[in-house]
Amino acid sequence: MSRQFAPDDAEFYLDDPYPVLQQLRREDPVHWYERARCWCLTKAADVEYVSRTPELFTSTKGVMLGIEADNRPEGVPPAILEMDPPEHNRHRKLVMKAFTPRAVAALEPRVRELAVESLSAIPRGVPVDFVSTVAVPLPMYVIADLLGVPRGDWASFGRWSDATIRAASGMRDAECDAAVGEMFVYFAQHLEERRRAPRADLVTALAQAEIDGDRLTDPEILIFCLTLLVGGNETTRTLIAGGALGLMEHPEQRRALLEQPAILPGAVEEMLRWWTPVRSSTRHATRDVELRGKTIRAGDCVLLLYPAANRDEEIWGDDAERFDVRRDHAGRRHVTFGFGEHLCLGAALARLETRVMFEELLARMPEFELAGPAERVHSRLMNGIERMPVVFRD
Repeated sequence: MSRQFAPDDAEFYLDDPYPVLQQLRREDPVHWYERARCWCLTKAADVEYVSRTPELFTSTKGVMLGIEADNRPEGVPPAILEMDPPEHNRHRKLVMKAFTPRAVAALEPRVRELAVESLSAIPRGVPVDFVSTVAVPLPMYVIADLLGVPRGDWASFGRWSDATIRAASGMRDAECDAAVGEMFVYFAQHLEERRRAPRADLVTALAQAEIDGDRLTDPEILIFCLTLLVGGNETTRTLIAGGALGLMEHPEQRRALLEQPAILPGAVEEMLRWWTPVRSSTRHATRDVELRGKTIRAGDCVLLLYPAANRDEEIWGDDAERFDVRRDHAGRRHVTFGFGEHLCLGAALARLETRVMFEELLARMPEFELAGPAERVHSRLMNGIERMPVVFRD
């Protein structure tokens, strides 16, 4: 098993990891992986337990495999993902108002406008890249809107976000560093402008925010902007692309959505479960913990494997590997958005964007098919698609 299972290697995910994950889930759900020196969890209940107990499993030592918080460059503060309560809760409150259900619902007209704009520009009958024409623009433009970024600057967002994800996936290079540095310079200038002329956007909210009477430092604000940019862009574009691939590979599921449009919200949950955008995150044990007969020692790294947990037969039944847009999600939860304090801040927004995009896509351009293989993102972190040639037919 150790020779086949390699969560620290992007190649493992490119070659259908699910049979190996299923075997681990059944035979060794708390598995010690020596090469990366971490415990790997594949059961939904265990992933939830670790996520809900920051007093036992901390985020402050780093949340990405192979990237320890101790190796953070000097002067770079932790991201909100690398905080435990109560510090995490205080930072989260700074932007929560923008992501409440009511605030997100109010964004639907704008989200729909952007979705229609993207789809209206797509030609029929010739191959186009689904990722760049459909999956990328909507979430990128929405988060740029929320951050108050002028439309003329939107084109840079995708490049900055992609560079950040490459670095987080262990592929950091000079190009990545240059792109991230460019982004920080941009947001630093943006921040100064908002201090001179406040507006109703997230950058202004961060510039004016206080925690226990203290203002956030500029580096803290810039890291917050980076987190919002990547979190609001990469995961949703991955979900839209992966969901579309699922509908093309399983045409009977697309027919079900065309026949019953009302089931689309449930279909979005199934896309989130079946095509889990983020592959894993890490925690570190704060003290010795017993889990399924294994002793996780204080300081040990624990890898939460979300795609494996999202196909746990104990939760989803014997057909957990199957993509089924009619699947009943009532009373059952996938682990895609996390739990507890680290429940994804943008979960409601991701659901809205994905639902609206597929509503408009299936209403306007329901006949689409692959025109070549989908090229997967080479990443141990994101379950993304780099390019996906598709033909839309009349």
